[in-house]
Amino acid sequence: MSFQLSCAVRNRDVDVALAVASGETLALLGPNGSGKSTALAVAAGLLVPDRGRVVLDGETLTDAAPSGLSVSVPPHARRTALLGQEPLLFPHLSVLENVAFGPRSRGIRKAAARESAHRWLEEVGVGELAERRPAQLSGGQAQRVAVARALATEPALLLLDEPMAALDVAVLPALRQTLRRVLADQTAIIVTHDPLDALLMADRVVVLSQGRVVEEGASNHVLTRPRRPFAARLAGLNLVTGTWRAGAVETADGVRVQGHAEGDTPVEGAEAIATFRPGAVAVYRNRVEGSPRNTFDVTVTEVEPMAESIRVHAGSLHADVTVQAAAELELAPGLRVTFSVKATEVSVYGR
Repeated sequence: MSFQLSCAVRNRDVDVALAVASGETLALLGPNGSGKSTALAVAAGLLVPDRGRVVLDGETLTDAAPSGLSVSVPPHARRTALLGQEPLLFPHLSVLENVAFGPRSRGIRKAAARESAHRWLEEVGVGELAERRPAQLSGGQAQRVAVARALATEPALLLLDEPMAALDVAVLPALRQTLRRVLADQTAIIVTHDPLDALLMADRVVVLSQGRVVEEGASNHVLTRPRRPFAARLAGLNLVTGTWRAGAVETADGVRVQGHAEGDTPVEGAEAIATFRPGAVAVYRNRVEGSPRNTFDVTVTEVEPMAESIRVHAGSLHADVTVQAAAELELAPGLRVTFSVKATEVSVYGR
C-alpha cells in the first residue's frame, strides 16, 4: 500500500511532500514545531490543508487547491490508524473488547472480531491481559494494547505520533522491539525524537525543519552522515559545514577542518561537511599544535553532567570529558578553551 502526501498549511507555515512505499516504515524527525504532527494530521484526515493531495494505494483521500476542496475522505473511512502518546483505551471495556472494537466497527461478527483481538494481543505480548480493564494496566501494557487495537483494524497505513514519549524508560526496549517486529511488513509513518527508533524501526528518514523537508534518505545513512544540525544532534555528532578547499572543510570564518573522506572526496569549491564524536574531542586551557590535528578556539556555554562523563557545550560544538578532567580544567560557562580533534576521527563528505 504505497502512500503519497503533499500539503501546505499556511497558518502553520508547513509545506511538505513525502512518500512511503508499500511495506515501508518512514521516520519523521525534526525539532518541535517543525511540522511533523501537522503532516500526520493531514494524512489521517484530521486537518484539511490549504493546498495538497493525499493518496493511499491509488485512492485520493484529500485533494485541496486554493480554489477549494474537491476530495476529503473522513478519518474513519481512510483505512488509516493513528496512535499517539496516550493509549486512549475505552475505560469501560476489557482489553479484549478494546482491541475487538475496530474489527466490529467494520462489520465483522463478534466471534471473528474477538478471535482477531486475541491474535493481536498475543502478537504484542499481552495476551494474558485480555480480561483486564485499562485501569488495571501499567503504562507500557496499555500502550501495547493500543498498538494491538490499531493493528486489529488492518490499516493500509499506520501513523504513530511519538508512541513511546510518555513511557517510563524501563519499558522502552521491550516495546521498541515489539514495534520493530509488528512494523516489519506494515506501511507506516512514525514521528519520533529518538534516533534509536529510527535506526531500529524505520527503513527511511525524513527530517523536517521550519515546515520544510531538509534531509531524507536511508535511516543509517542520514544518522551516520547527517547534513543538518538537528540530524547531527540526534546522531550524537558534532557537525561543521563549509567549503572544500585544498583538502579540508573551510568554514566561513576561516577555520580548516581536515579528516578522512566518506565515499567520494568532495569537489573543490563545493559545500562540504565534517562530523566527529564529542568523545573524540580533547579540551585544553591553552591552544595546542600538532599535525594532523584540528583545533577550535571556543567559549564554554554549558557544562552538563552525563551518566559517566561531563559534556562540555561550546555553542554548536560539544566535547565529552571525564569528571576528573573537568575538575582539573575548572570548566565553567564563559571560559575560553580549545577543542582539539585528530583528523583520523573526522569524517568529511559533500553536502
